[in-house]
Amino acid sequence: MQFIDTHAHIYSEQFQSDREKMLGRTFEADVTQILMPNIDSSSIEGMLALEQRYPNQCFPMMGLHPCSVDKDFEKELLVVEEWLSKRRFIAVGEMGIDLYWDKTFFEQQKEAFRIQANWAKSYQIPLVIHSREAIKEVILLLEELADERLFGVLHCFTGTVEEAKQLIALNFKLGIGGVVTYKNGGLEPVIKEIDLTHLVLETDSPYLAPIPHRGKRNETSYIPIIAQKIADIRNTTLDMVARQTTENAIRLFQLNKI
Repeated sequence: MQFIDTHAHIYSEQFQSDREKMLGRTFEADVTQILMPNIDSSSIEGMLALEQRYPNQCFPMMGLHPCSVDKDFEKELLVVEEWLSKRRFIAVGEMGIDLYWDKTFFEQQKEAFRIQANWAKSYQIPLVIHSREAIKEVILLLEELADERLFGVLHCFTGTVEEAKQLIALNFKLGIGGVVTYKNGGLEPVIKEIDLTHLVLETDSPYLAPIPHRGKRNETSYIPIIAQKIADIRNTTLDMVARQTTENAIRLFQLNKI
């Protein structure tokens, strides 16, 4: 059995004291590959160091997180653009729209979204989207930008069945994480209705730990917990969830070409 964690911040300072042990637990849990979203210029060094340490297991993305978008966001985007021109990354991300904390730079977030989406098209790699309190805004932007070159994943999907179908129609997968295990997470109807071919697994570690670890630091070794919950909801086997979501991730991120 093989799993892929398609979204994990394993370079986070929260893993400073035990990162290698944590990754050891992850690989023992059959999570064979970890995809690392970038945040901004401050996270690049740590992310690339992990790629160098684990070259066949940890893969970096390149992008600018919406919470790092401010009045000077163009400077950060220049860093992203330079890195994308230097070498291959598995995706542009994480990027997106976040209206939970602050709406001050909403217009700048939309501009950064459009720019990064067009980079993903140019490099023919997926777009990894962060959306918090903004799924309708994200769907509108994707409809504006949609063409045969635009594809990717809506990371940490927590929307409705209808929103899931809209995203799938726009050529996007749904990233399912620890929220699926929460009593009031709201994802059960989506997991029942949406075919496994449209889902990928993620932890978003160190955030959003699944039950029974909720409220504690999340880690990549918890991916099988998320997969088992999906299997339970769909009345299928853990092996089936592992096989289909791993296949989805390999195709989406073109991991067989690395």
